[in-house]
Amino acid sequence: MFDIGFFEIIFVFVIALLVVGPEKLPRLARTAGLWLGKLRGFVSSVKVDIDREIASEELKKTLQRQAAVPELEELLDEVTGKPLQAGERTAAGAGTSHPGPAATKPSVNSEAAEDDRQK
Repeated sequence: MFDIGFFEIIFVFVIALLVVGPEKLPRLARTAGLWLGKLRGFVSSVKVDIDREIASEELKKTLQRQAAVPELEELLDEVTGKPLQAGERTAAGAGTSHPGPAATKPSVNSEAAEDDRQK
């Protein structure tokens, strides 16, 4: 990661031994190890958060691309039984508005009434 070799580590250890002293060096090493562990955990959590954000942005872009496909709009028209207006088309294609069960299937009574009107 930092491209530090064995001799560089030994050199830093000798300097720390001279500056801090032999009685305080183990405690300093333990504290440095704890801080390094916390730093690694923090960096790991930041990486996970960034990956999650990137994945959610990619998912949003994919959903927007799928919403713009005309075949999906036609399929949505067939399922709902009525063509959507221009403003509804983008909202329904993006998944922001979900028709209820009553909107997806015409009721039996309305079909019978429509048949009576046609006769």
